[in-house]
Amino acid sequence: MKYFLSIFLLCCSFCLSAKNNSADSLRLIFRQSYSTIDPSLDKNKERLDSMALELRTLSDSTNFAVSSVSIVGAASPEGPTDFNLNLSQRRARTLFNYLASRALLPDSIASFSFIGRNWKGLLEDVKEDKNVPHREEVITELNDILASINAGNPDTNENLSRIKRIAGGVPYRYMYSRFFPTLRTSTLYIGYQPLFDTIPQPDFQPSITTSLYEYAIEQPLPLPESTMNVCKPFYMDIKTNLLYDALLLPNIGVDFYVGKNLSVGANWVYGWWDKDSTHRYWRAYGGDLNFRWWFGRRAYEKPLTGHHLGVFAGVVTYDFEFGGKGYMGGLPDENLWHRCNFISGVEYGYSLPVTRRLNIDFSLAIGYLGGRMMKYVPEDGCYQWQSTHHISWFGPTKAEISLVWLLGCDNYNRSKGGKK
Repeated sequence: MKYFLSIFLLCCSFCLSAKNNSADSLRLIFRQSYSTIDPSLDKNKERLDSMALELRTLSDSTNFAVSSVSIVGAASPEGPTDFNLNLSQRRARTLFNYLASRALLPDSIASFSFIGRNWKGLLEDVKEDKNVPHREEVITELNDILASINAGNPDTNENLSRIKRIAGGVPYRYMYSRFFPTLRTSTLYIGYQPLFDTIPQPDFQPSITTSLYEYAIEQPLPLPESTMNVCKPFYMDIKTNLLYDALLLPNIGVDFYVGKNLSVGANWVYGWWDKDSTHRYWRAYGGDLNFRWWFGRRAYEKPLTGHHLGVFAGVVTYDFEFGGKGYMGGLPDENLWHRCNFISGVEYGYSLPVTRRLNIDFSLAIGYLGGRMMKYVPEDGCYQWQSTHHISWFGPTKAEISLVWLLGCDNYNRSKGGKK
């Protein structure tokens, strides 16, 4: 009977040892910027229930006892460094507290690791996915970041900016949607100890990434939930053309970055000044739509900055008179589409960073202006038509020196005048 019991305990020991490499670890997924457990996310409920049952079984066992508990907290790379480190601490402590309330897990056997931004996990994901845009360049940057951190340098916010700048942010957006959700984790590893000397102790070697920057404390205190919002990168601008402003023609424009170094924009100008007593009119309104392709070093670093080539098309109508002959674009007493002149062309420009959220954009366009233009003179309180002209102009069609305000998450200049 004693011989049979020894064989049975040995078998149990080897089974537990085999389980140690898989079933005796738990990986919990968290929502972005949260450290509270969401059982509905991924397979969190199934994993928690399974681990809680296993721990309760071990607590009731007379053959084995839990000898060590290792918890690793991690966060995805977006967000400030300090925020992610604190978030890692809260996630690790949350998982431990949850299981400790359901099984006997004293703090004395627990060790914690807080890795903050999980660069190593991201690198492993990129290596496994052959479809990551600009994959080799991303791998090179991630290896450089990890080498710098392992050499003792702090994980600065510039590391995240380096990844975002690759190919105008295309790889970052791919990784953000596919990899980041599974990097927001807390992982728990369990070590066992036999209660009989005749039973071999399982070889427990949890694969904790302690070769990375490890922040360990003996008894970490729960930190309050942060109210900080972590957002997706978004790039747009609002601008005004100072040349039109100088001509007393108020105007506004917007640009939206749509990816792959491309943006779509719209501009509108409206000025309707008149002084009937002296027959002076200064009127113009119209707008255009444009598509721009951004290129060059600054455009590579951040969208909506640097060189750009574009195409545009729009409409404009006007009425200019200064006490004598007047010029009116289009046909009078009709709607906008009858009165307007049509304009289209190609443009080149450069958007120069000035301050953190301000650029100056210099642009010049050549193209075609077509439509009708009426000449008239004021006589006896009326406006006498003189002639109608068909306009067909090829040449410079637009000039721009614009103040550009950058809006959106991550849409700011990292340097001023090329210096940090």
